[in-house]
Amino acid sequence: MARLAGMSLGCMAALAYLSCLLLVLAHSATRPGAPGTSGRPPHLVFVMVDDQGYGDVGYHGAHDIRTPVLDQLAARGVKLENYYVQPICSPSRSQLMTGRYQIHTGLQHSVIRSRQPLCLPPDAPTLPERLQQAGYSTHMVGKWHLGFCRARCLPTARGFGSFLGSLTGSGDHFTFRSCDGAEACGFDLHDGERPAWEMSGNYSTWLYVERVKQILRAHDGRKPLFLYVALQAAHTPLQAPARLLQRHGSLGNRLRRHYAAMLSGVDEAVAEMVQEMRERGYYSNSVLVYSSDNGGQPLAGGCNWPLRGGKGSYWEGGVRAVGFVHSPLLERTGVVSRALIHISDWYPTLLTLAGAPELDPQRLDGYDVWGAISRGLPCPRTEILFNIDPISHGHGEADQHSLTVSGFGIWDTGVRAAIRVGHWKLLTGNVGDGDWFPPQTFPGGPQQWQGGEKRQDQQRKTVWLFNVSADPYERSDLAEAQPEVVKLLLSRIAEYNRTAVPARNPPDDPMADPQLHGGVWTPWLVQGEGEGEQGVEVADTRYSKVRFKFCKRRTEPAAGGCTCMQDCAGGCVIISVL
Repeated sequence: MARLAGMSLGCMAALAYLSCLLLVLAHSATRPGAPGTSGRPPHLVFVMVDDQGYGDVGYHGAHDIRTPVLDQLAARGVKLENYYVQPICSPSRSQLMTGRYQIHTGLQHSVIRSRQPLCLPPDAPTLPERLQQAGYSTHMVGKWHLGFCRARCLPTARGFGSFLGSLTGSGDHFTFRSCDGAEACGFDLHDGERPAWEMSGNYSTWLYVERVKQILRAHDGRKPLFLYVALQAAHTPLQAPARLLQRHGSLGNRLRRHYAAMLSGVDEAVAEMVQEMRERGYYSNSVLVYSSDNGGQPLAGGCNWPLRGGKGSYWEGGVRAVGFVHSPLLERTGVVSRALIHISDWYPTLLTLAGAPELDPQRLDGYDVWGAISRGLPCPRTEILFNIDPISHGHGEADQHSLTVSGFGIWDTGVRAAIRVGHWKLLTGNVGDGDWFPPQTFPGGPQQWQGGEKRQDQQRKTVWLFNVSADPYERSDLAEAQPEVVKLLLSRIAEYNRTAVPARNPPDDPMADPQLHGGVWTPWLVQGEGEGEQGVEVADTRYSKVRFKFCKRRTEPAAGGCTCMQDCAGGCVIISVL
């Protein structure tokens, strides 16, 4: 791509936005058809937005953030109002790309850090790899955040024919400078496998939408297209061009003003994408999915109200996401879907739409939910395992009370885990801050948390139960009133845990420092270095799967410094390594 000047992009966006909006709204009511009626696989466009809160879109009641295009596309598509993602970046993206829970890829703990020698396991086929095999042209624009320690971890090595974007989790939206702590900083904008120094100075959202338009103009429309647009907005640092900030000048809270401006830029970007799809003849045979990657961060301008909690937590505000599908191929439009849908479901759903369904559905944790979305059929998904993070418990922290009392001898509730089964949602361990943040209490000074509804049920507790269908705001904890339900869901967590692979959480590698690589975040390991026999990063052996039998026996020390629990046959089941 030739150098794009920031000023020229800003002018182009300003001049194009009104016409984009009018075109999108005028034509988005096209009579829907059904997949396959054209005899050609549909073009698939997946737009992922970073850190957009549940309350940060017009159709969820936001009065200070203007999203007219998103509102209309959702209104003339299918709004997903029982839709879940993961509470932080890498986990959501990994499950989109693989259709598998974190416990099955070894990515149970936190995000993939910039200096961490870790990435998607090579034995997990990615969505773009499968779509390439089905004849699709695949392109990615935006934020990867799935590891880049080796060249084989890069987007272009995991199924994307082209890539323009960032490899790390966050960075400056104009200079693309990204820091991992204060001591390791470098440039993070890549065009394919090379640093795109010449594009520095452009605003990320506008830069990315221009690349999307270039792809649509150059692509042969007779070949199916998969376009993954993972916008960096509205992740911190909160930055936006002056034109967008002026639009929200009446907002007194600086963080909220910048955050709102960034989401207005997202709305403009989606408008331009859809307009380009129409002009180039893609729209009539396309499916557009819009999703946030996790809940908003209230201390960085986001709003999940009236849901509880936010980014980084397993409360509804951290995992229930903004999501909708817009497509002329939908059999019903203008409706709200209450089907239980998880981000891992897009993998089998999009493969089925592409005419290349997963041959071994049991390998996946996601379900094909197109019938539920398009036709209102019963949803095949009835439960979601949000996660089991054994590392959250720490070294040797097995607690007799959290195992035998709170956990009924079934599960150590000191381990961070969350599951939803039907109407019921169970959380254990440290699941993150559980405050409620009404829109008017966003931080604006030293008393950042002042005025927020403070959680009253997290003191010395390790297990919570909610009926989230009747109580989506998680205000009525039923753990004590419904012990049998607690036992049932603890058993489901324990059953899932028996299928988990060891958590991979290697320490940061000082050799990743960009100053050792020309000031750029880039792969730093050669093939085979630090890998096991199957080319997978060696797991952190300080932690093992947390296993429990359904019987009550005392814990005791075991050989090798292990803490174990006597199982029903008298054997020792390791629950942690000291």
